[in-house]
Amino acid sequence: MSQFINGKLVEGTTGETVDVKDPSNGQTIRTITLAGSDDVNAAVQAAKDAFPAWSRATPAERSAVLTKFAALMEERAEEFAQLESRQAGKPIRLTREFDVPGTIDNIAFFAGAARNLEGKATGEYSPDHTSSIRREAIGVIGSISPWNYPLQMAAWKILPAIAAGNTIVLKPAEITPLTSLLFAEVATEAGVPDGVINVLTGRGSTVGAELLRHPDVDMLSFTGSTVVGRTVLEAAATTAKRVHLELGGKAPFVVFDDADLEAAIHGAVAGSLINTGQDCTAATRAIVHSSLYEKFIEGVAGLYAKVKLGPTQDPATDLGPLVSRKHQETVAGMVERARAYARVIGGGVPDGDLASGSYYRPTLVADATPDSEIFRDEVFGPVLTVTPFETDDEAITLANDTPYGLAASAWTKDVYRALRATREIRAGAVWVNDHIPIISEMPHGGMKQSGFGKDMSTYSLDEYTVVKHVMFDLTGAQAKDWHRTIFTLNELNGKGQ
Repeated sequence: MSQFINGKLVEGTTGETVDVKDPSNGQTIRTITLAGSDDVNAAVQAAKDAFPAWSRATPAERSAVLTKFAALMEERAEEFAQLESRQAGKPIRLTREFDVPGTIDNIAFFAGAARNLEGKATGEYSPDHTSSIRREAIGVIGSISPWNYPLQMAAWKILPAIAAGNTIVLKPAEITPLTSLLFAEVATEAGVPDGVINVLTGRGSTVGAELLRHPDVDMLSFTGSTVVGRTVLEAAATTAKRVHLELGGKAPFVVFDDADLEAAIHGAVAGSLINTGQDCTAATRAIVHSSLYEKFIEGVAGLYAKVKLGPTQDPATDLGPLVSRKHQETVAGMVERARAYARVIGGGVPDGDLASGSYYRPTLVADATPDSEIFRDEVFGPVLTVTPFETDDEAITLANDTPYGLAASAWTKDVYRALRATREIRAGAVWVNDHIPIISEMPHGGMKQSGFGKDMSTYSLDEYTVVKHVMFDLTGAQAKDWHRTIFTLNELNGKGQ
């Protein structure tokens, strides 16, 4: 079954199929029948019908369901880890120790956050009235999630939306929908009512486009490329929907001259290779002081050479494949073009036992200039550029020399330099002496062309709620004093001039 609509797994109605493949060996895991217009309408209607009751459920009731959901996910953690590893080409160690535990923690967090939807205190802000604030669910959320973190992105989209009382129709990437479907199934088993969570497996050009423009969808949430994000904004304008976007990134990794070089080298390897570099927050542009430049390159290249590519089911494997052959060709093409203007260390498509998968070796591109393709454009693979700088001003300028602003890191032992970097680097997250850690209690989201709005944390609940002002008259007077600005008492009695 390829769709989850109104609490049930069903087949798509188009008859068109797509094979979900294991990127490590090219083998088909499952064949999916894609959704079409009828499925979009059915899912949106189910979400619309479920909204009144779910939005009126008490915070304690929603919290109890999410608490049970977290427990069921814990019981089925290995099943999720195995499925996520196979469909997305992730090393099993990554799914067991990062993707699945992080998702369970997110559910547990929002189980608590569901009971902490706060508004401004009731009070008198004019002499004759009492005001209060209601924080209310928006309605039906149309959400599109990417292929790089199928399970976690499903959680990031679904959890704050339903914790706040909304219902949702999620469209995962059609090449990695399996854990999103299972996520919805387990949520329903935990007690999430039918229609609250719906998952449609379909193409962006059809299902995605219809979901964006559907008149009964009240808000759009999208994680993916900046190019598609602009399309989401255009679609939202047709019906004035609220929009939440988490888009591309080109994260700077700034190494100042007083940095702990070994720590920076290890951080660069981990930060650039997480999820085979298929991460919008991954370290992609190392901006390194000239005094440490060659030692940094030597150290990173040395560790890259020791990273183990291998079968995703092997716990000893460090680096998995890219998500598809097509994406492998895209990454390889950018690296090959960079050879004409930069120093390329490592890289290449492995042969032998790994040739059947879409693997690509870790790659350093040294001496990349700020105007080069490899420095400016998203590669979304295990590729790190390295560019030197001389002054702190130059480092900050280079860090900000990008249309993106999702994440960054600064490496220094100087607290004042660190404070300056965190203040002046324009990104939604800036780490100091680390790169990539995320926690449920803290927000994730960008600025500039990396989008707007937050995932995770209680800040995400702001995205999925609307603030309503309620005002009560305290006087009981029929003719209010302010009415005189509109009409006089004589005019009211028909005696005006």
